[in-house]
Amino acid sequence: MNYKTEPSEKSTVKVTITYNSEEWNDAVNKAYAKTRGKYTVPGFRKGKAPKAVLENFYGKGVFFDEAFNIIFSASYPGIIESCKDSFTAVGDPDLALDSMDDNGVVVIATVPVKPDVEIGSYKGLKIKAYEYNVTDEDVEKEVKKIAAGKAETVDVTDRPCQSGDTVIIDFVGTVDGVAFAGGSAEDYELELGSGAFIPGFEDQVCGMALGEKRDINVNFPDDYQADDLKGKAAVFAINLKGIKGKVYPEIDDEFVKQNAGAESLEAYKAKCREKLEKQAENRSRNETENSIIEAICDTAKAEIPQAMLESEIDKLVQDFSYRLMYQGLKLEDYLKYMDTSMEEFRAQFLGSAKTRVMSTLVIDKIVRTEQIKATPEEVDAKIAEQAESVGKTAEEYKKSMDPRQTEYIESDIIVTKLFDFLKSNNELYTE
Repeated sequence: MNYKTEPSEKSTVKVTITYNSEEWNDAVNKAYAKTRGKYTVPGFRKGKAPKAVLENFYGKGVFFDEAFNIIFSASYPGIIESCKDSFTAVGDPDLALDSMDDNGVVVIATVPVKPDVEIGSYKGLKIKAYEYNVTDEDVEKEVKKIAAGKAETVDVTDRPCQSGDTVIIDFVGTVDGVAFAGGSAEDYELELGSGAFIPGFEDQVCGMALGEKRDINVNFPDDYQADDLKGKAAVFAINLKGIKGKVYPEIDDEFVKQNAGAESLEAYKAKCREKLEKQAENRSRNETENSIIEAICDTAKAEIPQAMLESEIDKLVQDFSYRLMYQGLKLEDYLKYMDTSMEEFRAQFLGSAKTRVMSTLVIDKIVRTEQIKATPEEVDAKIAEQAESVGKTAEEYKKSMDPRQTEYIESDIIVTKLFDFLKSNNELYTE
């Protein structure tokens, strides 16, 4: 067997594979031995007819498919491995028979490969940075969360509903005067302020009194999951049938000692602030880094093969399916409820898939161009840090590590160094 490769169009590589007659005949013999039991020929017991008889009765190519599967599956992975320094396959190849004669078989495999991305610039850009700060109000809200599990639920009759209440409502939604699927319910319990409904819905329910009926006007987001409702103006007729409020216990030193393990209320507030500041720091960093990559991607071009997009869509669909499972739903039931096909559902993720793939390509290109690497010393320092966090020595911790953990540590170090490099080589501003 020999092969040759050549670049092709749309981020593909054409691999021409030649199997000589001896290799091909061996594959045909293996195919005969594997599949002869399913063929019947008059005068022979099933599975006992000679190969030549089966080829004469069913046609010369009777074993072609199985023989090809045998020989190709045995050779193709090795070809791709030997070419890993030249290209990276990102999907299954399209196969075409080029020739077949007494000299053997020639097959052309068109392989989708990881494309090279052209980056206009990744230095000297003016890029928006994000900074989030923790306020005293944020700390108070966090402190109050420990009282939520101890709150008493009571029926409210003497005031309008407000954020934090759970209301029982009937509602009917219409677009252009016509009710739409999934837009109506009776005795629905909605926690106001939870963000469970589209923007504007819960805000307009707030302030309604028990027994009140009201029409509220909202707009579906442009990225709403149902295509027929995206960006549409809708009217919901609301009938408020019940209000459930919560009465919270007083949060004092004794309460936090019993329920939060803190020495005092002030100590617990300090702990909450520390946690929130860490979250704000992470949010600021993540959104700034996303902003940097987005700005660089705007200057970049790449011919992304469909196989990469489909693979990324697979991940996005799987993530969505997992989120549904946490809510006790199945994806197939969700699709029926939304009256959409899997093909239409997958198409909704195409934009996100392109963004994610391009971001990955851009990051990879900059890392390779700038030769950003994780040194053994940096990896060892990270391992020692993790070992210390679980009360082990570095050597003890290394013995229990999976090779994938080391790869993850290396990747984490590289990404950190990459963004340190990008932040220092671009102008970041906040509004």
